[in-house]
Formats: sequence, structure tokens, C-alpha cells
Amino acid sequence: MNRLAIGGAVLVALLLLAASSFFTVQQTQQVLITQFGQPIRVIDEPGLHVKLPLIQNVITFDRRLLDFETAGEEVILGDQRRLIVDSFTRYMITNPLLFFQTVGAAEQGIRGRLNSIVTSSLRRVLASETLIAVLSAERGRIMGEIRNQVNEEGQRFGIEITDVRIRRADLPEENTQAILSRMQSERERVAREARAEGFEVAARIRAQAERDRTVLLAEAEANAAILRGTGEQEAIRVFAEAFQKDPEFFQFWRTMQAYREVFSTGESRMVLTPESDFFRYFREMPTRTGASGMAPNPPTAVPAAPAPPSIPAPAPAIPAPAPAPGETSAVPR
Repeated sequence: MNRLAIGGAVLVALLLLAASSFFTVQQTQQVLITQFGQPIRVIDEPGLHVKLPLIQNVITFDRRLLDFETAGEEVILGDQRRLIVDSFTRYMITNPLLFFQTVGAAEQGIRGRLNSIVTSSLRRVLASETLIAVLSAERGRIMGEIRNQVNEEGQRFGIEITDVRIRRADLPEENTQAILSRMQSERERVAREARAEGFEVAARIRAQAERDRTVLLAEAEANAAILRGTGEQEAIRVFAEAFQKDPEFFQFWRTMQAYREVFSTGESRMVLTPESDFFRYFREMPTRTGASGMAPNPPTAVPAAPAPPSIPAPAPAIPAPAPAPGETSAVPR
């Protein structure tokens, strides 16, 4: 009975030792084997593995991407503006042995180191950038510089930094209104410059249009003057040809026009002698007898208006020179 109990206990102990000699590595894990606290080997292949029981220990590290978030930190930008920035970092353990030697077996040990590394890199890079650059499409370039600096520091701890991002970038409450006012003033200045450039271009276009208008009008007036001169020249030429064909008739026709212009209104008085050359055609008209056999009365000049009784009579009128054909000397009533 005692032998059976002893044999069973030995068998159980052997089974426990055999069970503690085997361990499994998952696909998301990497293992560091230590012996009496000293690292022996690293296992990064998944599957079933063997170790010495009671002597060697297995330390497991995650091989997936890990996240780390920093609290909001106030940084001073290159344009002397303050900004509250909180970020997050993604990293993975690439060298379990170096990680164990520098940080320890727990993953929490790296978070304090990352906090100081990321914060210092943020302050160092953002100190040379402006607020407009941080809030614009240049943020990707800025975050790339921060990631490279953090990655260089993180390689000393056996980790690789895959990404560093700014999650929020807020202005301090006391500086918000001042910065908004400055931004508004800047935008207004840009708008004024744009409007001034627009007014300048508009004035240039108007001046060019006015110049073109003036040139067109001048050319049109010049062409019109040329056409009018050509027409008047042609009219003079036609009149001259007509006058040369029958000068006597032409002179008679011009005199008849003068008669029509003088006597058409019936409100003109002429002080002329009957012998004036203006009535030449009235004196030279051939005598014709009408139906009664009486000769028509010769035309007489229009008598001058008598002077008022209270005013002495004026001196006799001096005969006016004979007007040329088409010209009259009239006294309005």
C-alpha cells in the first residue's frame, strides 16, 4: 500500500514536471526565456516549445500594435502662440531582449518613457512651426518629423514607433479671443488687398475701353468729315456744271429762291428803291396782255413804314446796294 502511494506521488510529480516543461506560443505573442533571472533566448515562432522546469521562466510580450495616449500639453509654437496638444502613439515591441533589459518584463514600464519622449519631440518640432501650418495640410509633414524623432529614441528600448498623431489642438481659453481677432484682421487685410487689386484691374480695363471708344469715335468723325467733304465737293461740282450749262437760267433760279425766302412769311419789310437790282426780273418781265387787253401793273417796291407823328421824320434812306442773287436785306416788323 505504501509502495503504491509513493509510486503514485512520483508519477504525479513527473507529470507535473513534464507539463511545466512544455509551453505554447500564440501567433500574437513573442517569448523571452530567462534562467535565474538572466535572459537565455527569444522565441518568436508560434507553436509548442520546451523549457527546463523550475529553472527557466517564460516572459510573454505582445507582438501586435500597441496604443499610448498622452495627456494635453501646452506647447509654444514658432509664432509665439500657445497651443494645447494631446496625441496618441502606436508602437510595437520588435526586440524583446532589449526591451527586457531596458524597461523590464512589464509593458507598463515603457509608457512613462514614451510620455517623456513624445512630449519632448512635440515641443521641439512645434517650436519651429506656425499655427497655420499645424492647422493646415502640412500637419502630415510635421507629424512625420515627430514620428522619426520618437522612433530614434524608441529603438534604444527595443520598440518601433509606427505612428504619432495629434488628436486635438486647442487654443488656451485666455488666448482664443486674441488669436481669433488677429486671424480676422489678417483675413480682412488679405481681402482688402484682393479688392484693391480688383479695383486696379477694373480701372485698367475701363481706361483701355475708354481709350478704344475715343479712338473709334475719332476715326468715325474723321470718316464722316471726309464723306461730308466729298459730298459737298460733289454737290459743288454738280452745281458748277449746271451753272456752266446755262448761267442765265441759274442766276434766275437763284433769284427766285431769294424771292421765296423773303416773301414766304409775309412779315418782312424791305427798304429798297424800285431801281434796285433785286427787282431786276420784275422790271425786265415782258409785257403780256391778259384777257381784258390790259397790261399788268409793274411791281413796285414795298413802301417804307412812316415815322410816328411825335418824332421828327428821319432823313431819306440811303439806297442799299443791290443784293447778290439769293441774298436779301430785310427789316423785321
